[in-house]
Amino acid sequence: MKLNLDSTSGINVITGYGENHVLVNKVRHDGNIIVLADQLVPGWAPGGFAGLTEDDFTRVPPLRPAIMLIGTGQRQRFPKHALLRPLIEARIGFEIMDLAAACRTYNILVSENRAVAVGLLFDPPA
Repeated sequence: MKLNLDSTSGINVITGYGENHVLVNKVRHDGNIIVLADQLVPGWAPGGFAGLTEDDFTRVPPLRPAIMLIGTGQRQRFPKHALLRPLIEARIGFEIMDLAAACRTYNILVSENRAVAVGLLFDPPA
């Protein structure tokens, strides 16, 4: 799906996504990734949703978002609460949603100049 957003000059916006990729500023990125207004963190959560660890979330606080959106693939799934401890301890708000909702919500928040990160997890091939 392609997404369009106005007033985003100089920031990372999600311009499209599919089952196994995301387009950031029209550039394709395969695999799990964290997207922020000013940087990309490819290779995030290499074990996917099923292999999420607390260490995956330990990578987030140094990025300094106020909120993290977590896109859990084609459907919304909730990670174990203990895995989110690094976000909670750093007082970073988080929302868990499916990948499509996470992409749309990220674009809205980043266009409002909010300090937002989106962590996108793609479902493994069937």
